[in-house]
Amino acid sequence: MEESRSALVLFSGGQDSTTCLAWALERFQHIETVAFDYRQRHRIELDQRLVVREELRRRFPHWASRLGEDHLVDLAVLGQISETSLTRDVAFAMEQNGLPNTFVPGRNLLFFTFAAAIAWRRSIRHLVGGMCETDYSGYPDCRDNTVKALQVALNLGMDKSFVLHTPLMWLDKAETWAMAHQLGGQALVETIREHTHTCYRSERETRHAWGYGCGECPACSLRKRGYEAWTKGAA
Repeated sequence: MEESRSALVLFSGGQDSTTCLAWALERFQHIETVAFDYRQRHRIELDQRLVVREELRRRFPHWASRLGEDHLVDLAVLGQISETSLTRDVAFAMEQNGLPNTFVPGRNLLFFTFAAAIAWRRSIRHLVGGMCETDYSGYPDCRDNTVKALQVALNLGMDKSFVLHTPLMWLDKAETWAMAHQLGGQALVETIREHTHTCYRSERETRHAWGYGCGECPACSLRKRGYEAWTKGAA
């Protein structure tokens, strides 16, 4: 494949990463995906992401030929060393340092590093992630400066010219819904609502207007608020 026209998307199967995958499918000729199993409480996302990939193939034939191999990386060690509400069965809460206990230290740094290692082997230049600094939980590894610094470190450490893309960096959740609609119309919005997974509690029994989830965890609250703001603005 031509290195400059290929991309590797960090794809968890949630709203943000699905929107980023659609963004990449519109821009690059060959796209691969990668996910990480760090024994997260919401590991159901690892199953849903495969459903989302197949739905994108089915509903968007012009993207199907561009969507290539999927990679799943076992990062169990991250879960073993993390004392967070995403890797332990504890209540969601704010810590004394001002960060929510859903913050998994080093997660995005490791994700991009392992993704870059795969991209290096696969001759892929562009890496795409759903990090966002506008409407997020305050995670320091989602900040634009963090991603820029990491790009420099990866390029120096691997002697490559990777480009790290974060299409959602300056968008709030309502604007992320709007981007999905712009990229794939109502078909992509429905794919996100029906098949992506965001809920930290792995709840997929209750169907809301914005999709499946408990409706109460931090991830559900952000997704719900963004969907309601987008639909109100689009009305």
